[in-house]
Amino acid sequence: MSDILVAALYKFVTLPDFENLQAPLLETCNAGGVKGTLLLASEGINGTIAGPRAGVRTVLDFLGTDPRFEGMSCKESHAETMPFRRMKVRLKKEIVTMGVPGTDPNKIVGTYVKPEDWNALISAPDVVVIDTRNDYEVGIGSFEGAINPKTETFREFPAWVEQATALQNKPKVAMYCTGGIRCEKSTAYLKELGYDDVYHLEGGILKYLETVPEAESLWRGECFVFDARVSVGHGLELGHYDQCYACRRPIDSEDMASPDYVKGVSCPKCIGEMSDDQRSSFAERQKQIDLSKARGEKHIAAEYDRDSRPARETDPA
Repeated sequence: MSDILVAALYKFVTLPDFENLQAPLLETCNAGGVKGTLLLASEGINGTIAGPRAGVRTVLDFLGTDPRFEGMSCKESHAETMPFRRMKVRLKKEIVTMGVPGTDPNKIVGTYVKPEDWNALISAPDVVVIDTRNDYEVGIGSFEGAINPKTETFREFPAWVEQATALQNKPKVAMYCTGGIRCEKSTAYLKELGYDDVYHLEGGILKYLETVPEAESLWRGECFVFDARVSVGHGLELGHYDQCYACRRPIDSEDMASPDYVKGVSCPKCIGEMSDDQRSSFAERQKQIDLSKARGEKHIAAEYDRDSRPARETDPA
């Protein structure tokens, strides 16, 4: 088993002093050789970190000393190589951005459904199943029969709800996302709109893939993750996708065989989105990366950096 432990965590909790947590949390992560991104806001904490097992445990223990983080959702997996380049602890308005003021999962939220009970729920004929993730995530895997809202960012989800014909007459709704956090807000939003029967997958897709045997699974494909692993499958095993480092979308072997694919510059999914100046810049970056590798050096741009993802939502859960 790899020595690199990956922990995806979040909790909605009132943190009026969240700014004061930034420095000591960053110091604890750096001292333990832990890297990744953690978001702090008045509504809670969200993020994914990775590093030596002892270092990650120290960070989790540090958070555990604050009783407000009791019961925090934390899903662990492993990586063969460090999936992050540096450690960032950021202060935000929301730990997952939906953009609807007043939506508070601490006050109202949908019914949690454990992974082992999820199949029965989404197989029921009177249940509408919704994937709350963005289109590029849904494109590599989803649950059978789930609706894809085809959003580019989570901010677009409320507008989709307003016009979704499948949600007319307020049916029984089951929603899911990568780690559970987006569903906390989306179910709270639907409850505020007057939907009575709203459910969501506890622990998200990651917990389902970890818990439910592949032979019994209704999941098809792989799950996009917000780090250098790109995707994971059942048992949270490393997936088969790579990533286009121009648009940051997941790509497979067929995409890389396309004439539109140029390593580090373009792929079939973004070939028409980038300007000539952008492609020239990407080409120069890739050239420097290749030169660094030839010299046996590590180029800083060669490592996954979520900040450089253009127009792509970066919430880790």
